Amino acid sequence: MFALRTKSRGSWKDDILSGLTVALALVPEAIAFSFAAGVDPLVGLWAAVFMGFITASFGGRPGMISGATGAIAVVVGKAVQYGDAQGEGLGLQYLFTVIMLAGVIQITFGLLRLGRFIRLVPHPVMMGFVNGLAIVILVAQFASFKTPDGSWLAPTQLMVIGGLIVLTMLIIQFPPKLTKAVPSTLVAIVAVGLISYFWSGSKTVADVLFEGTGSRTLSGAFPLPAIPTGDIMWTWESLKVIIGTALTVAMVGIIESLMTLQLIDDLTETRGAGNRECIAQGGANFLSGLFGGMGGCAMIGQSLINIKSGGRGRTSGIVAALALALFIMVGGPVIGQIPIAALVGVMFMVVIGTFEWSTFQTFGRVPLSEILSLFRLP
Repeated sequence: MFALRTKSRGSWKDDILSGLTVALALVPEAIAFSFAAGVDPLVGLWAAVFMGFITASFGGRPGMISGATGAIAVVVGKAVQYGDAQGEGLGLQYLFTVIMLAGVIQITFGLLRLGRFIRLVPHPVMMGFVNGLAIVILVAQFASFKTPDGSWLAPTQLMVIGGLIVLTMLIIQFPPKLTKAVPSTLVAIVAVGLISYFWSGSKTVADVLFEGTGSRTLSGAFPLPAIPTGDIMWTWESLKVIIGTALTVAMVGIIESLMTLQLIDDLTETRGAGNRECIAQGGANFLSGLFGGMGGCAMIGQSLINIKSGGRGRTSGIVAALALALFIMVGGPVIGQIPIAALVGVMFMVVIGTFEWSTFQTFGRVPLSEILSLFRLP
């Protein structure tokens, strides 16, 4: 019923419309991951642009979406904190240096053709990876039902948000005949957005993600390249932080990207190029750091949205990145009005499509140790 598996090669129309859908879904996550890393939202947004465009253009898995991710944000956040402790404004300098070095490491990883070893990962581990991701995505959505201080919203607000979420999911799963020419996910976001704007007054992207920041819109000129090492104190301690964090970022990014690549391979019954993807991920991270982004890797949620919406070729990822850049520079006020309920509904559908429901059929048939690996978090 909620299967994502398909052999369809897609089309230019499908790729373009799917790319627009993905771009809308990238906005709140990129901003949220920026907050997690302790940097300005534009740092995460521009990272998503560079990561998405370069990996879509040159990577080894057409249809896979890359951008700022939670796993990378958590790791680089430590470098930002260390840099800020050394002096005002140094946190970003350390961040960009770490991301550029991580990119070099990933390129080296690809040139040594080590990406092929992802094929040796056993099936239970892959199932555990996708199940864990589904659980993580699901849990992350619950923050939208709470106030900034962590308490639950008022019952009336919860009912409004819940109703819009259900409507979003119904539009995605059972699209009317008139919407077959357009991805149902994009139709759902636009339809629920209009309903929210003219009627319900539901929380928007701006309400949730800019709470307490003093900012209400996304806006920023295209960044210029800058070498980020000028003010760093090059001591043995700082080198340990930079090199150690860069190695962690590189490995986390490669592992998550290659496992996502293999998942998309399985869904589309095609085969991507792991080593090429490693090189593209490295180049994207290097340029992301050079242009003031926080880096990232492949994004399982957005990749599945792309696949479900019909995106199969490189055009979908390129359109998503270019559309996101336009959103940042000129479309911020409009994007800020998207109801958070619509995006939560989209992610709930991703969770349903991601989780391996056949996992429950393994109980009593395989060893307990393998069953536990099917539910481990990434």
